Amino acid sequence: MKILMVCLGNICRSPLAEGIMQHKANEHGLDWTVDSAGTGYWHVGDLPDSRSIAIARQYGIDITGQRARQFSAADFEHFDKIFVMDTQNLRDVLRHAAGEAHWSKVELILNQIHPGENRSVPDPYYDDNGFERVFRMLDEACEAFIRQQV
Repeated sequence: MKILMVCLGNICRSPLAEGIMQHKANEHGLDWTVDSAGTGYWHVGDLPDSRSIAIARQYGIDITGQRARQFSAADFEHFDKIFVMDTQNLRDVLRHAAGEAHWSKVELILNQIHPGENRSVPDPYYDDNGFERVFRMLDEACEAFIRQQV
């Protein structure tokens, strides 16, 4: 399975989600490819935010090999599942969709633990204390998705 995690700048939430999902997939012996992207272009080529790197490291996950990139319509062809972090990311990604086959790949990640509620993962960029909370949300959502697959 190929999974893409998407947020706004691809430096806070989606790199954490990528790292968490890949870590869990590896632990379960799943041959998955997980990547991440941002709907914006501002941070293309940058490392994840240092606070995302630090919180991931606290949980034994290294995300320093990641570099930010921008989402493109071609991602629909490459990935089986596209998880977005919030409703704005959802709108931005779906704007690139070419029909139902693309639409059906996209989902708000927190629907994994709160089905149909369309909750957003808050952007911790302006809240140093938010990274732990975001990590825990993403960890729970990724675990729920993995449990459905194994």
